[in-house]
Amino acid sequence: MITLGIDPGTALLGFGVIESNDESNLVDFGVVETVSTISMPERLKFVYGSVVELIDRYHPNVLAIEQLFFARNVTTAISVGQARGVVLLAAAQADLKVVEYTPSEVKQAVVGYGKAEKAQMQEMVRIILNLDHIPEPDDAADALAIALCHVQHAAFAERTADAT
Repeated sequence: MITLGIDPGTALLGFGVIESNDESNLVDFGVVETVSTISMPERLKFVYGSVVELIDRYHPNVLAIEQLFFARNVTTAISVGQARGVVLLAAAQADLKVVEYTPSEVKQAVVGYGKAEKAQMQEMVRIILNLDHIPEPDDAADALAIALCHVQHAAFAERTADAT
């Protein structure tokens, strides 16, 4: 199974691609960065096109994305919501299954504690994927964590289905 993890954003959108069978293997990770001087519609168009390219390049079986969560900054939440929208559109147009996870679900799956610190999560991503260094930037590491969360959930679902 190939999982494309997405940490949505309009300035930086993190992505992580993991192939999993018996274990999880890193395929690729990085960020899609938009230029702050262009209009929001143009930034969203660029994000959309970049996600379409990622889907075409890696042919994932599933796209895992973080659910929208905000506590204080409504403006940031709106732009993240817009980025999520174009990502979901790209996935839907590719007939790609989409799964969504809350930040605490991602932390629970990757670290074992739903209120883990970002540094703990990044270190576990490094360990699980057997990397020499923590993936950078943070948005890419977060996207890999989202993909790993789905791999964990899918493996659990498969094990419980086999048990019945």
